[in-house]
Amino acid sequence: MPRRGRGMHADFTDGAGGLTTGRRPGGNPPSQPTLIYDGECGLCRAAATTLTRWDREQRIALVAFQDRERVSRFGIALPALAAAMHLVLPDGRVLAGADAVPELLRLLPGRRWMGWAFAVPGARPLGRRVYAWIAARRHCLVRGAPVP
Repeated sequence: MPRRGRGMHADFTDGAGGLTTGRRPGGNPPSQPTLIYDGECGLCRAAATTLTRWDREQRIALVAFQDRERVSRFGIALPALAAAMHLVLPDGRVLAGADAVPELLRLLPGRRWMGWAFAVPGARPLGRRVYAWIAARRHCLVRGAPVP
């Protein structure tokens, strides 16, 4: 997990167990924003289904992190992918967990207005804490959730 106060931009191991921030190491960036999520989590699948419904112009590609062949090109460590969703942008930036939400909303016509909440002082740190709490318990929270 990233250090407190830095957000969830730090998800790449540097080979020595440390973390680097913000950009994917190596490889070609995706041609469109790509959201990597937990395809075995009912809550995550429901969120992905909602995102697909909102994304009428198909601006965002969705990839379950269990699709190892597709996610290997992003160079993000599997434990980081299992811990939080990751939004990989065409410019090479990677946003994880709650930090991905404002950018996802910005990418969705008709939903951009929802991003204002993240501009409120203290909203991002609170969002990170709420996301971390839900992520740590998501398998317990969605027992019996149907597969879409």
